[in-house]
Amino acid sequence: MNVALASVPAEPDRQNEDFAAVAPGAAVLLDGAGVAGAETGCLHGVAWFSSTLGGLLLGSITAHPARPLADCLADAIRCVRSLHEDTCDLTYRASPTSTVVAVRAGAGALEYLVLGDSALLLTSGEGETTAVTDRRLDRVGKRLRGPLDALPTGTPEHAAALAEYRDALTGLRNRPGGFWIAGPDPRAAEHALAGTVPLDSLASVTLLSDGATRLVDKFALADWRELLAALDSAGPDGLLRRVREVEDSDLDGRRWPRGKARDDATALRWVLS
Repeated sequence: MNVALASVPAEPDRQNEDFAAVAPGAAVLLDGAGVAGAETGCLHGVAWFSSTLGGLLLGSITAHPARPLADCLADAIRCVRSLHEDTCDLTYRASPTSTVVAVRAGAGALEYLVLGDSALLLTSGEGETTAVTDRRLDRVGKRLRGPLDALPTGTPEHAAALAEYRDALTGLRNRPGGFWIAGPDPRAAEHALAGTVPLDSLASVTLLSDGATRLVDKFALADWRELLAALDSAGPDGLLRRVREVEDSDLDGRRWPRGKARDDATALRWVLS
């Protein structure tokens, strides 16, 4: 496998809640999510949840190549739940969660699964790119975040509005009409976007957390083709440095309203041909 990977935390002194890993013919990327300042009921934290789930998922999809990715994800969620349900109260609405992107090559096809707002880019030999990302969270968030986006990032007023927004958003998690994300309930895996693509049609596969896609979907400074060109020329490290430069140029969020001035960011590039 020809894979390049970079991941950086939002702040140097904070845990990175993203997780990415590869095995022969497979890769996973998870973006852990919590609710800042809220009781989670979990002793372990978001970074533990995303890394534990990611490791178990990668093991499952490689050990059971004929098992559908959604079933492997449901199995991994059950396993993580069993690891901490005796010590943690998983009924809390703010219990740790994570987006999931998983890909697996086999039998002439690439299988993929996307749950939550991380992104998967499938690039053909002719350079055409298809972006697979779950926009249900974006649609729900857009309805709720008007008051938040009107305030400068980092101010007390923004912090209060952000807490209200996150509380409302958490109330719609893993519910019809809301959005779906990996958490304590394995049934969330049933709502993932999944499909297959012929392997010989692909030149590369790219997995990105939403912290790494900000140049496209938050700042509108690039499209997917330009983001991939940046990856090809500067690698994942270069792409993430560019994201940080843009974030740091607008820390108060006046030009680009957002919940967090900086975000954990991860990019995994798998070149197939």
